[in-house]
Amino acid sequence: MKNIYKLVFIILFAFSYNVSYGQINNKQAANSISAGDFYTVGLNSDETVSAVGDNDDGQCSVLYWSNIVAVSAGSIHTVGLIKNGTVVAVGDNQFGQCNVGDWKDIVAVSAGANHTVGLSKDGTVIAVGNNDNGECNVFKWKDIVKISAGGVHTVGLKSNGKIVSAGYNMKGQCDVSDWKDITDISAGYYHTVGLRKDGTVVAVGDNEYGQCKVSDWKDIVSVSANIFHTVGLKNDGTVVAVGDNRYGQCDISDWKDIIAVSAGDVHTIGLKKDGTVVAVGSNEYGQCDVSDWLNIKK
Repeated sequence: MKNIYKLVFIILFAFSYNVSYGQINNKQAANSISAGDFYTVGLNSDETVSAVGDNDDGQCSVLYWSNIVAVSAGSIHTVGLIKNGTVVAVGDNQFGQCNVGDWKDIVAVSAGANHTVGLSKDGTVIAVGNNDNGECNVFKWKDIVKISAGGVHTVGLKSNGKIVSAGYNMKGQCDVSDWKDITDISAGYYHTVGLRKDGTVVAVGDNEYGQCKVSDWKDIVSVSANIFHTVGLKNDGTVVAVGDNRYGQCDISDWKDIIAVSAGDVHTIGLKKDGTVVAVGSNEYGQCDVSDWLNIKK
């Protein structure tokens, strides 16, 4: 069954950035949890990293990481940002997506399906990995404040609230040039989601499962898009979700006191303000076994 899942999903992944609500340190909470293909990664308060779920390609082999300030789970690789601005990566490296050893002065990272993107402190962007669809063509970007690596595309948020994109656009997931007043972005596989500063949300791209039906959302402070579903964190600590729910990955209506969210392939995770983590959806590989995580960094 696992091989069947991977055949379907191995290239269908996106990681997104998430922002917490209230007076919590938004940037830190945003990068403290990340849902990957069939695994989950969490940044502990002591700057070590925990991981559960599928580890066939070594994507959960983060036991000896230290001084980490942000994590990002890709399809089957994981990226960690060290406090000195360098980057580490483990997992599948078939396309060179883990070749980040020479990066420096990085302030944010995002792991896509088969590529990895890094935001430099000067607002420029670097990328490694598969570039068959131009998803790594980000070297001319400037004034970027947030990045999100999707399945086969990449989006960047500029300091003026506008969006740039690169990569595959067959489903229109890169049609974001007319967006403005954006404060958060998330690249799914075939869709892209943006959060406006007024708390409303926009989305473009594939909507086969209703993953772009976010026009009625309001009071949102963070968004996370994956393959077939999209999750939004509200300013009251509750969560909304749309899209495919065959594994229960959208069953988040009873969540509360959440400060960050991340949508995986077939599961969703949320960080609570007390540092614990909740999860719903498929748990076939133990990717939802996070109930004993007690000190995730807020």
